[in-house]
Amino acid sequence: MNDFFYIIAQAVEAVSFSIMIYGGVLALFMFLKNELGRFTGKFSLAALNKVRMNFGYYILLGLEFLIAADIIETILKPEIQELIELGGIVAIRIVLSFFLTKEITELNSDEKNA
Repeated sequence: MNDFFYIIAQAVEAVSFSIMIYGGVLALFMFLKNELGRFTGKFSLAALNKVRMNFGYYILLGLEFLIAADIIETILKPEIQELIELGGIVAIRIVLSFFLTKEITELNSDEKNA
């Protein structure tokens, strides 16, 4: 039964990485499209902020899946070392999520004010 949950945890991690990679590729294409706009006069700082905002959403979603995978793994192997590692990882991800969310919110409000 534990093997099943380890497979689930690995699948959740794979989903997380897939989300972040997809977001990165999408952001890269959006960025390149905007940069190519420099040659045609269609470059926009607002579009660049939108790229950052969209990429931030994908990173945040990926981080949430990673935390879920870590929780599953820790439940399966509840040793003190695992709990300490999970606490550290979750703390780092919470701080990252906080600042990414703050930046995305600021970008959203800047976009609405423009």
